[in-house]
Amino acid sequence: MAPDLTKQVLTATAETVLARRYYLKDADGKPIETWETLCRRVADAVAGVDEKYGVYEELRERFFEFIYHMDFLPNSPCLMNAGTDLGQLSACFVLPIEDSMDGIFTAIRNGALVHKTGGGTGYSFSRLRSKNAAVRSTQGVASGPLSFAAVFDAATETIKQGGKRRGANMGVLRVDHPDIMDFICAKKDQEKFNNFNFSVAITDTFMLAVEEDGEYDLIEPSTKEVVARLKARDVFNEIIDLAWLNGEPGVLFIDTANKANMTPQLGQFEATNPCGEQWLLPYESCNLGSINLANFVVHGTVDYDRLKETVRTATVFLDNVIDCNRFPIPEIGQMTLKTRKIGLGIMGLHDMLIQLGVAYAGEEGRELAAGVMAFIREAAEEKSIELAELKGPFPAFDPAFNDFKPRRNAALTSIQPTGTVSMIADCASGCEPYFSIVAIKNVMDGDRLILVNKYFEKIAREEGFYSQELMSKVADTGTVLGHHEIPQKWQDVFCTAQDIRPEDHIRMQGILQQNGVDSSISKTINLPGNATREQVKLAYLMGYQLGCKGLTVYRDGSRDLQVLNAKEAEPPPQTATVSTQGPVKRNLPDKLDAKRYRVKDQAQKSVYIIVCFDEDEEPMEVFAKFPFDNRVDLKDKSTMWTTTCRLVSLALRFNVPMDEIIKQLDRSSGHMLDLPAQLSKLFKSFMAGTQHGFASICPECSGTLVFEEGCETCHDCGYSKCS
Repeated sequence: MAPDLTKQVLTATAETVLARRYYLKDADGKPIETWETLCRRVADAVAGVDEKYGVYEELRERFFEFIYHMDFLPNSPCLMNAGTDLGQLSACFVLPIEDSMDGIFTAIRNGALVHKTGGGTGYSFSRLRSKNAAVRSTQGVASGPLSFAAVFDAATETIKQGGKRRGANMGVLRVDHPDIMDFICAKKDQEKFNNFNFSVAITDTFMLAVEEDGEYDLIEPSTKEVVARLKARDVFNEIIDLAWLNGEPGVLFIDTANKANMTPQLGQFEATNPCGEQWLLPYESCNLGSINLANFVVHGTVDYDRLKETVRTATVFLDNVIDCNRFPIPEIGQMTLKTRKIGLGIMGLHDMLIQLGVAYAGEEGRELAAGVMAFIREAAEEKSIELAELKGPFPAFDPAFNDFKPRRNAALTSIQPTGTVSMIADCASGCEPYFSIVAIKNVMDGDRLILVNKYFEKIAREEGFYSQELMSKVADTGTVLGHHEIPQKWQDVFCTAQDIRPEDHIRMQGILQQNGVDSSISKTINLPGNATREQVKLAYLMGYQLGCKGLTVYRDGSRDLQVLNAKEAEPPPQTATVSTQGPVKRNLPDKLDAKRYRVKDQAQKSVYIIVCFDEDEEPMEVFAKFPFDNRVDLKDKSTMWTTTCRLVSLALRFNVPMDEIIKQLDRSSGHMLDLPAQLSKLFKSFMAGTQHGFASICPECSGTLVFEEGCETCHDCGYSKCS
């Protein structure tokens, strides 16, 4: 069948992301590609592997068409580098760290080479001897895994992946390592280890001890001897406390993962890639790609025939990527070719369910999702078996360990983050629900641009409940729930990530893991800002019981605010003289509740905005604090910020309407990272009925970062802290 060359219409966001991150550029940094020429470049390079089989011309057209029309998109390094001199096409790597200075710094060097070519790395620090353990060669003592993790973090800071993506790492420590308590608390200070996600590798033995309220052994890696015992519930509660505080550490259920290891003769899983969806052996890599489920709903049903053909073509594509890849170091190439793992995943799951009129958080939605994922896995395995007959199975295939038909790939499926590629495809990321349905973008002169989800707008117009007033209300409240104009069915269908109960997030992850996912799943279990530690605990226990191989929780606002018990020491409160001839100025009590919000200024330095509230939880006073030295320019900035805060505080005490304050702040703002913009954004969140404040600011476009798929991501420009 001749390829459909109907021009693909890209959204403005997609064009921006492509021009910024993906299109090849000339010496002046100007794009020299279009979406069509990029797709041709990628398709030609990957199909070239099969020239000797006489199917190159056919494959290149099939590859081009399904990428161009966004039925399938490969991972970012493939889109960026296929057909270029760099030619490194994989996203995921795990590198070993041996317990020696040579081993440690070899791993740092190897990680730098991976980051330089656009990949992310996972490291297990579990082989390193504990802090104060004996070092025979020097007659001294070891400094422990965390001290070396800091070196890895500093090295990553200096490298930008392929000039386009900043290096990202997963740091893992086994729960039975003697330094586990230090590791659990390592990211309590959010200024440290910013280039790492940290996760604890949790064993079945530990989970049994948690259940039975027993103790478990800590084992020194260098001697394999038991050096101490800890009460499991105390350790588990510490993990819970820190995850509640700011989302880290995550948990990786390492024994669950190793039960699914297809090549145990080559080694055991120790770590995952940065977002947790790829369990890999030391020196393994994996290339990823995702089926866009949004494109496979026709007349209210899933088009399984076309989906099957797309999955089969995607399996060939990803297998070919292995052979045309240029690996950063020889060891990675050797191990990857032994197992030939691919990670075929999905995006647009929520889009598919919306088009089918089914709620993401309900049993019907989960069953549908599981059925589609199982179908994808079955079709991929069928094609992998055919490829094995044509080209040979993965070299590490061994009937003694593998009780399935010889196939080309040791692993076939995973569900990975699709932050930027889903922005190109204009669909929901991975298996996540949409983060928002209606959003507001502030433009020049304080005007508000209302952005409405394409499905929501279409259905709202068809069903007769669309209005600008309603869209504005949904944007301000951040939810479709509770608006009487919206029929209950569509409130359920358009329920977003933060509205869905944590247990329903976990149930979706669990049923997908059980039905068609070989490796693992990158997903965030969203919790409301007022979630308790007990709810975090139940989330982890539920994930373990449902067979998840890892879990990340995020409590709304937990990375951005710190509750204060009382107002920080500031200039003494002023007593107002009440005049009957003018507005009344509220007196400041001696003690106020306050919250502290950490943001970044234009120089990417931490700034703290402190908001004090009256007994009705209305803002009454604001302060800004940031560290500065004796430089005159910083002193001037401090004076300017202090003056702005005093004027805003004065307006609040004279009961100036919040929307009027916001209007003036927006007009005064010259940059999304300056103080008026930050205060405006914060007050808007209060008007929307929440004191959770705002998410972090994107370092590339000054947009808002949201936490999903295990990482902070910007929906405006595609930036991701983890990729």
